[in-house]
Formats: sequence, structure tokens, C-alpha cells
Amino acid sequence: MQRKIIHIDMDAFYASVEIRDNPSLKGKPIAVGGKADSRGVISTCSYEARKFGVHSAMPSAEAKRLCPDLILIPGRMSVYKSVSAQIREIFARYTELIEPLSLDEAYLDVSECSACQGSATLIAQQIRAEILAETGLTASAGVAPNKFIAKIASDENKPNGQCVVTPDQAAEFVAGLKLRKFPGVGPRTAEKLEELGLNYGHDLLGWSLQALTDRFGKFGHSLYQRARGIDDRPVQPSRIRKSVGVETTLAHDLRTEAQCEQILLGLLPELKQRLRGRSFKGITIKLKFHDFQQTTAAGQSERLSEDVLRSILHTAFERAAGRRVRLVGISVALAEESSLRQLALDFGS
Repeated sequence: MQRKIIHIDMDAFYASVEIRDNPSLKGKPIAVGGKADSRGVISTCSYEARKFGVHSAMPSAEAKRLCPDLILIPGRMSVYKSVSAQIREIFARYTELIEPLSLDEAYLDVSECSACQGSATLIAQQIRAEILAETGLTASAGVAPNKFIAKIASDENKPNGQCVVTPDQAAEFVAGLKLRKFPGVGPRTAEKLEELGLNYGHDLLGWSLQALTDRFGKFGHSLYQRARGIDDRPVQPSRIRKSVGVETTLAHDLRTEAQCEQILLGLLPELKQRLRGRSFKGITIKLKFHDFQQTTAAGQSERLSEDVLRSILHTAFERAAGRRVRLVGISVALAEESSLRQLALDFGS
């Protein structure tokens, strides 16, 4: 049976919640994050702020330089979690196959849902309408035959939009996509692809699987599959996660440990969001260098303290040996009991 996958992504979630709760902020450039004078970072920002180049994981001080009128608001994680639970309850009205990616986005498999005469397009529209009516927030959606296409489609008509890619449209949709939109293609990989004359999905169709894996290793296999619109991954509501992590591929390589530390601290809000209060037992920091080699360093800790992070980062950065850093990542190993608790949550108990 052909899958019907919906990817729901809330629009500027944290910032939208703040605007909803304080309507005087509507239409203004706002950002949720730490103070500009204390190494704070941006968690998310309104679309008005994005016009100035402000984005998540950016140091608050830099955001204020780009947008002097930016209104910085401290985060209220308990409120965001509560709203996320409301949204999850709406999803559950349509399917049990829900795979949350974070507080503000999730995959839904509605292949066997009978609502709206089984139309995934109408189901997505109805879910978005119910989210708006019950939370006062807008969401965007991508509807497609697999997770890869659905996730990209959800970003096509943001904010408060929807993009539907039917099975017979999938090949054409992927062929016209810029490779920079493919998951895993960061700025440096995009540059490498462009040097080979590869800019769009259709440019990969002339390359064999062997040629792509020779050039890009394991990622070459992903490129080969995605260029053909292939993604057989199921929506997994009951998977027991052993780790949670976040990473970013940088537009410009980093040369110093201090620069890496700044990016690392900027990733913490998203990591904490994905953890959703679960306990963990170890921290791993990942660095990938400009020559595409990478290293990881780990430490035992149950707290994301800055001192612990700096110590682990120092161990990892010493291995750079003069190489520039193109990717910074951090992950934590979940405690066994929290994985079991997550399993129960995913089943809706």
C-alpha cells in the first residue's frame, strides 16, 4: 500500500507562542533567547526578525547588531511543552503512527486513516485548522508518499501553508529541488557538489551509485536514493531512543576553540528541547573538519554544565591539529529508564 505521510511543522513556534500570549508583540521583530550581554543565543525568532538575517543558534549579541530593534524574550519551556502536548493530542485524533522530531514538528502516517474520506490532503488541512482553533497558532504541512519528501514539502509554503506532492509528482518534485535542500547537505557539501556541476536533484540522475559512494562515502547512497524520490523509512512511534543530539554544518569554517564553544552553546536550547526533561548519563561532542574527517569526545555527566562541555570540547578540538572545523554537534546518551518512559509517551499513555 502506498504510504500517506504528513509532516507538520509549527511556524516559529516559541516566538509565535510569545506573540499569542502578548499581542502587543505582533508584527515586531522578536526572538526567544538569552541576553545579548551574557553570551546568550537565539532559540527561535519571528519572521519579521528573520528578514534581518536573524536565525536560531545565532549569538544574541550578533542578532542585536543585525536588528537593533530586536525584542529579546526569555524562553518559557513549560509553556511550550504544554502547547506541544495540545498539538500532539490533535494528531492522535487521526492516527497512532506519530513520530515527533521535537516539540514543534512530527511525522504522521495517515495511510489507514478514514477521516476526510481518507484524503491525506484534507486531513492535513483539518489538523492545521484544529491547531489554529485550539491553540491560536499556525502550522505548515507537507503531504507526500514518504518522509523525505514530506519534510521538504512542509517548508515550501511557510508560514501557514501546505504543499502536497502526490506519488506521480514525486520524481518531478525532487528533480527540481536544489541539492542544498536535501537533508544532510550542508554548505560545504553543497560546494563540493556544485564543483562537480551538481546543483539540482535531476543532476544526480546521471551518476551511478558507485560513483556517488566513491565521492561521498555512505552519504553517496543517500544522495542516490533521494534523487529518485526513494525513502522507505517508516514512521516510528514506538522506537526506543538511545540518544538525542543536534548538530550544525557551518556556512564558514571555524578556526578557534572559542568559536566552536560559541556554536556549541548555541545548540544547547534545541538539545534541551529535544530532551523534553528526560535524564541522560553521558555527553558526546562531535567535530567534523574541513577535510571531512571527524572526531568525537565523550564525558560522563548528568548535567549540561558549561564547564563539562568546555572540557569535552577541549579534548575534541586538540585533535583538529590545525584543521578548520565545518560541523559541530552534541548528543547525550539517554538513561535506560527514560527510554522506557518515552516508549510509553509515544503510545499516548
